[in-house]
Amino acid sequence: MVAYHDREWGVPEYDERRLFEFLVLEGAQAGLSWSTVLKKREAYRRCFDDFDPERVARYTARRVERLLEEPGIVRNRLKIESAITNARAFLELREREGDVCAFLWSFAPSPRGRPLASSAAVPVTTRESEAMSKELKRRGFRFVGSTICYAFMQAVGMANDHVADCFRSSEIRRKG
Repeated sequence: MVAYHDREWGVPEYDERRLFEFLVLEGAQAGLSWSTVLKKREAYRRCFDDFDPERVARYTARRVERLLEEPGIVRNRLKIESAITNARAFLELREREGDVCAFLWSFAPSPRGRPLASSAAVPVTTRESEAMSKELKRRGFRFVGSTICYAFMQAVGMANDHVADCFRSSEIRRKG
């Protein structure tokens, strides 16, 4: 968890495939700890074709059954099926909007004037995550509630929630 925090969490991400990966992983995390999903990330990458949405969108019911037997991932049918549904919705979003990255980043909250004082001040949801959740659901995505969307925003650097005494707080700056 320390390595993830120090190297990845909150670093602005602009690669479509990585954004899709985090949407899937944050959805898989629902009801579980992030450390559980993080430990399974390599298995997810292997099982979900390195999060290539074009390939995941073509998964069949037979593939779902094989994934349900894979011990390296969260074996929850609804979460596995949502990854496939979300891959299809992701591709449709790309077709309609052109730039999925720009679309997702359009929900990013404005940078705070100063860092949060403590981890107790870190929100679990915001009006921006509510808006993202509502829009993604409208477009056919699943497992994208407001809390999941905010965790996604934190993970991909849309929200810099490193607290004031964390060395990453001042290091991470959002592009744009």
